[in-house]
Amino acid sequence: MNDLSPTRREQSIQALGDGPELDVLVIGGGVVGAGAALDAVPRGLRTGLLEARDYASGTSSWSSKLVHGGLRYLEMLDFALVHEALRERGLILQSLAPHLARPVAFLYPLQHRLWERLYVGAGVGLYDVMAVSSGNGAGLPRHRHLSRRAALRLVPGLRKDALVGAVQYYDAQIDDARHTMELVRTAAAYGALTANRVRVTGFLRQGERVTGVRALDLPTGRGFDVRARQVVNATGVWTDDTQALIAERGQFHVRASKGIHLVVPRDRIQSSTGMILRTEKSVLFVIPWGRHWIIGTTDTDWALDKAHPAASAADIDYLLDHVNAVLRTPLTRMDVEGVYAGLRPLLSGESESTSKLSREHVVAHPVPGLVVVAGGKYTTYRIMAKDAVDAAADALDGRVPASTTHEVPLLGAVGYQAIRNQRAWLAQSSGLHVARIEHLLGRYGSLVSQVLALVAADPSLGQPLEGAPDYLRAEIVYAASHEGARHVEDVLSRRTRISIETWDRGLASARPTAQLLAPVLGWGPDDVEREVAQYTARVEAERTSQEMPDDESAHAARIKAPEVEPLSA
Repeated sequence: MNDLSPTRREQSIQALGDGPELDVLVIGGGVVGAGAALDAVPRGLRTGLLEARDYASGTSSWSSKLVHGGLRYLEMLDFALVHEALRERGLILQSLAPHLARPVAFLYPLQHRLWERLYVGAGVGLYDVMAVSSGNGAGLPRHRHLSRRAALRLVPGLRKDALVGAVQYYDAQIDDARHTMELVRTAAAYGALTANRVRVTGFLRQGERVTGVRALDLPTGRGFDVRARQVVNATGVWTDDTQALIAERGQFHVRASKGIHLVVPRDRIQSSTGMILRTEKSVLFVIPWGRHWIIGTTDTDWALDKAHPAASAADIDYLLDHVNAVLRTPLTRMDVEGVYAGLRPLLSGESESTSKLSREHVVAHPVPGLVVVAGGKYTTYRIMAKDAVDAAADALDGRVPASTTHEVPLLGAVGYQAIRNQRAWLAQSSGLHVARIEHLLGRYGSLVSQVLALVAADPSLGQPLEGAPDYLRAEIVYAASHEGARHVEDVLSRRTRISIETWDRGLASARPTAQLLAPVLGWGPDDVEREVAQYTARVEAERTSQEMPDDESAHAARIKAPEVEPLSA
């Protein structure tokens, strides 16, 4: 089976609690945990994965959605990290997830005539060379130098006095939440036992050794034990909290850095390319995202509720002020469709500035039977996952095969180009416009046939979703039947991006979504009303928090919305 259906979830929980001991149990359904589960299964290891909320509900759904080497790390002379990330960028684009990732151009405006062009040109030139030397640099154009006139043709929305010329280079982007979910789904297809909305409440011990975990199925309140020869803690910004369950401080600390992003309509910025702007602290990206732009990010310390980082009015004004410094027509708060905040898991160091903390990752064995992986950046998730499973494998008896994830494409990737070549035929046979088929291909790849099968069985599912016409009603049903969604929030925030791509933050889509989910998830009328009320409360809390002047008041407003699934029985 290659789905994350409700039935598959129940079967996995049953097998986790009552089945034989696992070789590896991964805690945390973010990109690293999902990657670790996928790394372990093809090695022949009996593998489980538990996530307390929804897959990718933490850091892995609120990134800048870029797959990149990181030019600013090159400036910090962290050549090894950049080279590694560029190699992974190429793998994702070319073979692992070509249906989810795509190239994106960025324009770097120059403000000084000679030295800056030489400095930036040398940097992006080295960036291109390192991409090629990684062995996975094909498919992306090389950088090019532009005069001010040529740059303004690409970005008419720039102020003329904001640049004297420009350099354009290429990176890639990906829908982070969908990518993480597809990692989980691919791991499940290979045999991993996966379950979201299952919280780890403690560790099983025999002496010093960790032998498994105590788990709580949040929807039912049923507790059960999962026994495993090795447990991998891949909980990101929650690493210290998870370590506390075994009364072990660990060999390092993870510090949370908040980054917020704004989403504005595409017509608010006249440009045919993305942009990268330097700020006094870091860099600012203006990233094309369908019919929108994503603008971000900030980089500030966050010590409040990790599940619900809040964007304050000060955060929003910071981004608007910096992007408006170069725009001919400034953006206002009225132009902002969506706002989202996420936390980066940074390894604590001596620096007081989160922007200077390490993006390198570490793997540790704090006690026998437990591996901890933390730090890193989204692009290098596969390396982090491999290193964590390598550490677990070293502690297992017998020889464990080496990682194969560099040659294991995700579901939807196999046959993607062939089926993309058939998009005109798919449009004709399904009755959908070819532009709609292209949208579906960019979300499901070669699995698009499963979505179209829903439409064929019920033509009403081929209609656009109320309040969010970029998405089909079939995609909502598919999110629950195949992609593990269990709540309206899961669908509107992660399986789709309706919560940040619509002016009302998805409120008009909440009830239609709940009604479409009801038959798949076994909901009655009361469940539908509860889901709509919970999503409405979340949107209202987020909007209120974004009017608050600072982190503390924004956080107080945001946490007033109840959890869709309380984290205790």
